Amino acid sequence: MVRICLCLTGRTLQQDLEFLERYREYIDIAELRVDCLEPDERLLIRRFPAMAGLPVILTVRRESEGGYFKGGEGARITLLSLGMAFAEIDPRMNFAYIDLEEDLNVPSLEEAARCFGTRIIRSFHNHQGLGDNLVRRIRALQRAGDEIPKAAVSPQNLNEVLELYQAARKIEDLEKIILGMGHFGVNTRILADKLGSCISYASVSGDPGLPIGAPGQLNPREMAETYRFRQINKSSKIYGVTGYPLMTSSSPPLFNQVFTEEHTNAVYLPFPAESLDSFMRLAAELGIEGVSVTVPYKEKVLPYLISRSDTVIATGACNTLLRTETGWAGHNTDALGFSDSLLAFTGRQDFRKVKITIIGAGGAARAVASELYRLKGKVLILNRTDVRAKRLAQSYGFDWGALDSEGLERMEHYRDIIIQTSSLGMAPHIEGDPLPEYNFKGSETVMDLIYNPERTRFLCRAEQAGCRVLNGDDMLFRQAAHQYRLFTGGYFPAHILSRIEA
Repeated sequence: MVRICLCLTGRTLQQDLEFLERYREYIDIAELRVDCLEPDERLLIRRFPAMAGLPVILTVRRESEGGYFKGGEGARITLLSLGMAFAEIDPRMNFAYIDLEEDLNVPSLEEAARCFGTRIIRSFHNHQGLGDNLVRRIRALQRAGDEIPKAAVSPQNLNEVLELYQAARKIEDLEKIILGMGHFGVNTRILADKLGSCISYASVSGDPGLPIGAPGQLNPREMAETYRFRQINKSSKIYGVTGYPLMTSSSPPLFNQVFTEEHTNAVYLPFPAESLDSFMRLAAELGIEGVSVTVPYKEKVLPYLISRSDTVIATGACNTLLRTETGWAGHNTDALGFSDSLLAFTGRQDFRKVKITIIGAGGAARAVASELYRLKGKVLILNRTDVRAKRLAQSYGFDWGALDSEGLERMEHYRDIIIQTSSLGMAPHIEGDPLPEYNFKGSETVMDLIYNPERTRFLCRAEQAGCRVLNGDDMLFRQAAHQYRLFTGGYFPAHILSRIEA
């Protein structure tokens, strides 16, 4: 079983103990980052294992490897030795592990550790990528049979994440710790069991100014509850969402909650992908069963499909991938999720005689346009580049234009409902507004498919003018329910579905 280790980066031992108590129910091990302690506190580290009441890793990380220790190697070795000094016969009173870098060679320190049952983690850190000969380098870390090699690397893209998983397969015989730091590596921390890692690291959150343990660390509660870390094993089915930059997504908490309640051996993860091709290769390596596809890949994913649902054919966009024996089947749940949401919000059965403007002409706009056509709406499509707006509009006999003064004039005849489908205003670029020149009258119903932030600048302006407004959260929830049905054949639990019906 992979254990969760809480990386403690407090300024004092007391602060670290408070952090430990905050997360104790979620963790198995703690790492005392001595390099983060105040100078006087460093002299007291020998007492910490007994105070902690659970296994502790002793670490003094250099600045060159992402730590905070600024002194020389002699001073650092002295601190590590202090942690081993006056070791007790009772192993619970000693550090359970000591983290020594691959270039640190202090036989007396290693002998003291082994004498009192402290296991050596032999590590290297690379904050610029994976480096060369990763497999050979990890194997070379293990100088003695009881040492645990640890590789903490920073994949710069999803191709390097794929290399990390492939390297792990080649050293399945080793007890080891392998993890990817940073944005791209978050999935490796959650899927530590897939990498064959014996420990996955987590950190404290919510304390401004606290040094970070390593880029990309989640907090233990998030690992255990949001990502079901304790339930994941080599048999767990993997689902996820891909897009770029994919800084945030509300889908993982939702899907994982349902997996927990339905006792499904599965996990749903974010996979930020700067390249769709690199994600598809990683999906093959991990055997990912189903994928939610978001910006900017809803159209770019089409060539990868072995089959397409009628909605994908109609919209020219795909937001759901389902693995089959012959390849990826493509579906589009955005369309139904959108229409279910807007119909419920407006209390209508269809959009006959309703004049509607769609802002944007991407994959989401295609799903919206197809449903408005099916539901008999009268529609204008406006886009920054009018060529794309024209191409989409002509598929359904809609009006079209650019996001300019002429487009604004046309909107006067299509403003019963305004639907914003572009990514402008999405976190972290929340200042974006796709139509800053438009003055809301207050009579419009305005829907923005963005759900983070809850209110975009565009939606705030509409609300302030007196418009009825709806963000993309309800649509996201409804389309996710359709996705879950495709992924598993099951339904969201009744109490979760009640959120839709409320």
